[in-house]
Amino acid sequence: MISSRSALLGRSVVNALLRSPSGAVQKQAVRRGHAWSYRTAAPPHSKGVIIGSYMVGGFMWWWILWHLWHEPEHLTGEFPYPDPSKWTNAELGIPPDDADE
Repeated sequence: MISSRSALLGRSVVNALLRSPSGAVQKQAVRRGHAWSYRTAAPPHSKGVIIGSYMVGGFMWWWILWHLWHEPEHLTGEFPYPDPSKWTNAELGIPPDDADE
């Protein structure tokens, strides 16, 4: 009960403080976290953002190339590739030479 009454009292105090002397409610802009551009080019990124993006991209490529070099089994598989010279014609689906066509 006390919390609901204090919430009502708090809203009343905030509304009273936001009212101008003429009685109109003043509104404040919220969420000014980014630049706003309408039909214009976006503002350039800061130097920190550019350097950070290059660092993250460089780390990503290092991670990919490092693991491709040291663990190629991710692409080639973990089992040895069979020797194709040991395959028979029957396994490959090649008919014998003396077969009639």
